Amino acid sequence: MKYKVIPFVASIDSKKENSSHVAEQLEEIVKHHSNQGWKYIRLESVSTFVKPDNGCFGFGATQGYTTSRQILVFSKSE
Repeated sequence: MKYKVIPFVASIDSKKENSSHVAEQLEEIVKHHSNQGWKYIRLESVSTFVKPDNGCFGFGATQGYTTSRQILVFSKSE
């Protein structure tokens, strides 16, 4: 079994679009990969800790933080 994981970052214009446009973007990605023989498994959220940066001599230092990314998981029989 092969697996494929790709990032999913929806983008909308909040003045013109709504959550249905996000669903359409997701649907297009799933259709595209399904047409290539991949089976959609699920949408996952992955949390990542970004390490702090000490900067140069302490100038420009940034604190570490946690961020979340959405990823799509697909599978395919070999």
